[in-house]
Amino acid sequence: MTDTGHAPMPPQQPKANYAAADKKLFIKTWGCQMNVYDSYRMADVLAPLGYQSVDAPDDADMVILNTCHIREKATEKVFSELGRLRDLKQERAKSGKRTLIAVAGCVAQAEGEFIAERAPYVDMVFGPQTYHELPEMVAKAIDAFGKNRVINLDFPAQSKFDLLPEETRSQGPSAFVSIQEGCDKFCAFCVVPYTRGAEFSRPVVQILDEVKRLVAGGTVEVSLLGQNVNAYHGEGADGRAWSLADLLYAVAEIEGVKRIRYTTSHPKDMDQALIKAHGEIDTLMPFLHLPVQSGSDAILKAMNRKHDADFYRQIIHDLRELRPDMSFGSDFIIGFPGETDKDFEDTMQLIRDVEFMSAYSFKYSARLGTPAAAMMNLVPDAVMTERLIRLQALIAEQQADFNMRTVDMVVPVLLDGRGNREGQLHGRTPYMQAVHVQASERLFGEIVNVRINAAFTNSISGEVVTNETILRAA
Repeated sequence: MTDTGHAPMPPQQPKANYAAADKKLFIKTWGCQMNVYDSYRMADVLAPLGYQSVDAPDDADMVILNTCHIREKATEKVFSELGRLRDLKQERAKSGKRTLIAVAGCVAQAEGEFIAERAPYVDMVFGPQTYHELPEMVAKAIDAFGKNRVINLDFPAQSKFDLLPEETRSQGPSAFVSIQEGCDKFCAFCVVPYTRGAEFSRPVVQILDEVKRLVAGGTVEVSLLGQNVNAYHGEGADGRAWSLADLLYAVAEIEGVKRIRYTTSHPKDMDQALIKAHGEIDTLMPFLHLPVQSGSDAILKAMNRKHDADFYRQIIHDLRELRPDMSFGSDFIIGFPGETDKDFEDTMQLIRDVEFMSAYSFKYSARLGTPAAAMMNLVPDAVMTERLIRLQALIAEQQADFNMRTVDMVVPVLLDGRGNREGQLHGRTPYMQAVHVQASERLFGEIVNVRINAAFTNSISGEVVTNETILRAA
């Protein structure tokens, strides 16, 4: 970890009074579920310093922007938010209040020095592998009184998971557990290997202990997370490397775990043991987000995806053989360099063949430092836009059809959120459909039978049946 700036460090200041006082912490999170998990853990790390999470930055003593570098214009979005925070920091300073501003996550890792140079009012810039060092970073930032910034873009030799404290608060009925981080696939368009580092898998015992603590705090649905989660190879108590399938069976045996999910996967790591687990573990939900990016073999090769379209189709077929009710989500990049009309039509055909219930789709945008950023034969923006509109229309049609088929069905729904209307709760079906119901507050956190009575493109609604019967499992 290095400190930037030209002024010398001021004399050591007493921290006891500052640390003892209750302080407000606001974390804004962009991007994947891994970032959501990281934000929870940053709050855990900062809690012993007196920081309590709040829902808005207006009077926060510390603001962290937990950033994502995957999507288009990620850096511009960060600087737009930083501009607002600069004004907030100046306003609070007029009344003698100090605001620490930090930029974390993948944009920080990729462009930390640039952020520090362009935004001198930012106190801390740190990457996703270093937030276990937040107490030390905060102490240095406080001592510096704005004269020095703390920049920490290291990839520590010791895993951050070995140094993090236990969770200090419940995530609620549905919780994330990070089991794997980083990626060794090196897809041509992707920054993850450069911002998150090489693949690392947490030990099995560490993961199972975390799941047990979450269940004790009221969690009934566990989502196992990783940049390439099905490449999991953590050490088990028996000394051998466990696969994701091995881990899923173990998590399923923990009393109180009623639903299990995992994300995000790479097709190359969908081995037969993992596919078989979907047919044998009742609590493993019948929805899988499996990014394919393109249906064109030529584009998949250019992307360095290490599989072709028929390989992907075979995975879908094998899973549906074991679980006929399986539903799927995916990711698509439109307009990758060299994509022709035929390549795009191959993608559309793959979508027709699989029938996805959801998908994230974006126009290609270059990421500095990736192989694709140097590729020629770029697709004109107008062409990318037209293709994206057509693809998203097809996905929306499939999603609406899937939702419509559930009308009049009774499905188990985990009610894990509160709606905007009085007496409204919302949750998810086993297939990840968003559901809204009018229900008693006492059902929050429970899995209940819901009869679906209306379907929309992005959600469904229904009513609790059998006198608000609570199921024992999904």
